Amino acid sequence: MATSQARSHLSVSGSLYRDYRKKKKYEHGSVPTMTKLDEPKLKAVRVMGDNRKYKLLRGNVANVYDPKSKKYSKIKIKNILENPANRHFVRRNIITKGTVLDTELGKARVTSRPGQDGAINAVLI
Repeated sequence: MATSQARSHLSVSGSLYRDYRKKKKYEHGSVPTMTKLDEPKLKAVRVMGDNRKYKLLRGNVANVYDPKSKKYSKIKIKNILENPANRHFVRRNIITKGTVLDTELGKARVTSRPGQDGAINAVLI
């Protein structure tokens, strides 16, 4: 069954709304990407307006911003330390926004959404 971003068929009270049209393609959603810590792999997805969205399925390099020197650098990720989205993601090496990474420069927090942006951007903490 397809994931949908359309209005629910149930109202707040639990009664059914009547269908007034079919499901449209632009209302289809997708399952979460669950970006893993591994060799990089991108997936291009066609989205509305014939545009492309790049989903990062796996990645091991982050664009890290250093607030002191105000510079970006491409740094290899060693490990995942904590994930506020789900505590079990740390065990499974899944990277989401807000994840704390152990990099070669030190700890960094992910500021991008790798499953939707196609890149891991982080800030040193």
